[in-house]
Amino acid sequence: MMVYRHESELSLKPTTGHAGAKIIDESNGAVNGFSMGIAYYGQDEYGKPGIHEDQEGFFVLEGTGKAKVGNEEFAIRPGSAFIAAKGVPHILKKAPESPPVKVFWCHGSV
Repeated sequence: MMVYRHESELSLKPTTGHAGAKIIDESNGAVNGFSMGIAYYGQDEYGKPGIHEDQEGFFVLEGTGKAKVGNEEFAIRPGSAFIAAKGVPHILKKAPESPPVKVFWCHGSV
C-alpha cells in the first residue's frame, strides 16, 4: 500500500465546470470513510450542490468567488476555510474575473 501521493500524479486539470480527485482514501490507508483531495471550480454560476452522509471541510488554495453552505452565502479567497455538515447542501463558484477556484477538501465520518 502506498501511503504517499503527489498532486502531479492526478489527472486533474483546471476546468470550466467542476472537477476533483482524491489524493488520500482507503487505497492508501484511510479508514472510516476519510478522504481528501483537490477540486477546481471553473464555473461562475452555481451548479448542482453536493450533499453527503459525512462532513466535508474546504480550504481555498487559489482563486476568488463565493460559496453557499445551506442558506448561507459568503465570499471566498485563498486562505478561506469552511465546513459543510452531514446532509447540508454546499456549492462553490468562481468570480467572473478569477481563474478557477482551487480547493483542498476532506471528508470525515460523523
